[in-house]
Amino acid sequence: MSPTDFAVPNLVPLPVLLPLLGAALTLAFRRSPRLQRSTSIAVLAAVVVVAGVLVWQTDVNGPQVLWVGAWKEPLGISLVADRLSALMLLVSGIVTLLVLLFAIGQGQADDEDDERESETPVTIFHPTYLVLSAGVANAFLAGDLFNLFVGFEILLFSSYVLITLGGSAARIHAGTTYVVVSLLSSALFLVAIAAAYAATGTVNLAQLAIRIGDLDPGVALVLQLSLLTAFAIKAAVFPMSAWLPDSYPTAPAPVTAVFAGLLTKVGVYAIIRTQTLLFPDSPLQELLMWAALLTMVIGILGAVSQSGLKRILSFTLVSHIGYMIFGIALATTPGTAGAIFYVAHHITIQTALFLITGLVERLGGTTSLDRLGGLALASPVLATLFFVSAMNLSGIPPLSGFLAKVGLLNAGVELGTPLAWLLVVGGIVTSLLTLYALAKVWSQAFWRPLADAPRSTGTAARLPAGTFGVEPEADPAGDVLVDTRPRALPRTMLGATAAMTLVGLLITVVAGPLYAYTERAATDLMSRDPYVTSVLPAEVRR
Repeated sequence: MSPTDFAVPNLVPLPVLLPLLGAALTLAFRRSPRLQRSTSIAVLAAVVVVAGVLVWQTDVNGPQVLWVGAWKEPLGISLVADRLSALMLLVSGIVTLLVLLFAIGQGQADDEDDERESETPVTIFHPTYLVLSAGVANAFLAGDLFNLFVGFEILLFSSYVLITLGGSAARIHAGTTYVVVSLLSSALFLVAIAAAYAATGTVNLAQLAIRIGDLDPGVALVLQLSLLTAFAIKAAVFPMSAWLPDSYPTAPAPVTAVFAGLLTKVGVYAIIRTQTLLFPDSPLQELLMWAALLTMVIGILGAVSQSGLKRILSFTLVSHIGYMIFGIALATTPGTAGAIFYVAHHITIQTALFLITGLVERLGGTTSLDRLGGLALASPVLATLFFVSAMNLSGIPPLSGFLAKVGLLNAGVELGTPLAWLLVVGGIVTSLLTLYALAKVWSQAFWRPLADAPRSTGTAARLPAGTFGVEPEADPAGDVLVDTRPRALPRTMLGATAAMTLVGLLITVVAGPLYAYTERAATDLMSRDPYVTSVLPAEVRR
């Protein structure tokens, strides 16, 4: 083995190790906010660079594997970076870095406000956020079911802390719901891991890919249902999605943004990985199609009925998970490629929209559409960012949302079954209703004068631009707790949000090469051979 060959696999654990090291350093620097901020930024920037190298390496040289510990293969812990996991690492690294910059800007701005403490306490936030990043990376790189479980638990443990930052009653209540649902899904996942080990004698994904085919079909079906149920809860797939709109809106803006962008996608990633690698000839294809259809349609109907911006976006998040399940359920190379591309697109756009929502709340003092108005006049830059991201999520050509949806719809038409056609129709209807829901936000929050808002006092119109809004009070509609007074938009927060929006546009610019990459990733996933042969020694494969 040449030195170059030896060095490449050693990059694989860095997306996990660097954030954990950074978390330890930020704890040590707890009395120095500046050192905490610098350490966090440097660590996440390094993760982005490593992930970019892994994307190139996996595309050129195939999956990169590292066995951790001194155990003989395949008894040890394997970390595996293939085209799918490397792309997820890169996108998640970019998102966590930009959200961190937003959070830093928010913390600095809040600290300058004599009447309000920061919503993201530095001492707690930075180490917890870095541990969350490590958990996400570990889940993407896990080469066995138990390590995947560990990755989920690391990110969930961190998310329990982040979702309750500030300690308000609303956040504690939402955090309780989130914790209970997460513990339930984790318990189900642990039971599924135990069942898989009892049936096959291994939890290594590559070995499972070989051995599950030898099981009784009924046993394999039970394993598949168990894993799908656990992952569907984490991914917020209908009918196991009701927890999400009640949990995310109350968290601080940067926390909500990173949750919306990443956490459900880790569940989607787990579904893609297990469905393609372990259950390639799935008898549950039709069940997944129905789940995708119902997730899309019911989610977007929920969004249309809301009057709070955070809840509208939370329901659209649920709805668009359905597009990803749509591609997975087709169980074809074009469908899987479309799902992977859609995941990458949706992570960036949904994160951008939740960051924009944080700015809307800061500028207008609320996210209730009944109290907002005149935002386009108050901040044309914010209005532009929302408009671009909203059109992208809605699938307006030629943006990446349109290209992602076209790829999935073409895959459904290519399969040509009645249920696939029904999914195509459902996808089109969902896209139109997404446009309607976000157009309602634009019309009410950005375009109309504030004085025309149903529950506005009109006093905000007389305040200077950038500091207008209504006084803090509880929203009678119950959609959003109005617990912040209007404040100006800090440049750091606005810049991070603009950068996140530009990343979404960059996906449009590089859509051709990126879609070709996802097609190669899907080809590898559907064939399974590149993954299995890279992980297992020849003498172990049988």
